[in-house]
Amino acid sequence: MKILKFFFLILTFVISISTMVLSDDKIAFINLDNVIKKTNLGKSIIINLETIDKKNIEFLKSNQINLKDEEKKIKKKINIISKEELDKELNLLKKKLNDLNFKKNEMVKNYQKEKNTQLNDFFKKINPIIQNYMDNQSINVLLDKKNIYIGKSTSDITENIIKLINEKFE
Repeated sequence: MKILKFFFLILTFVISISTMVLSDDKIAFINLDNVIKKTNLGKSIIINLETIDKKNIEFLKSNQINLKDEEKKIKKKINIISKEELDKELNLLKKKLNDLNFKKNEMVKNYQKEKNTQLNDFFKKINPIIQNYMDNQSINVLLDKKNIYIGKSTSDITENIIKLINEKFE
């Protein structure tokens, strides 16, 4: 009797493993970085974000140069002006520096917010295209290529998706 129970337990175990191994789930992967870089829609987002970033950097550099010039002027005056005036000018310089740091932090925060907004809009636009492709190709699971150690190159659908997105958003 014990042998019969043991046999059924082993048989059940083998059947459950064989069904997992023979599962018919089709898995594919996609390189989302390439989708953003190579699609027309993604390229426009990258250009827009680079433009914002360049403007921010130019603004910060010009203000830093102005503050350094003011610092040099104050250093030249150290022996000429009174201590009270020197303290007053140094405090003003510190205030301007703090204001610049605050503006810098705000620019970084606004840039990140804009970047997240644009990328979320991008993915909202392309998700139906990807979902339709998955339905047509009977793909059950789609993974990001960054999270894949190794896989068949035939499972990479990146180029197909890029073509579909470019056709849709010309």
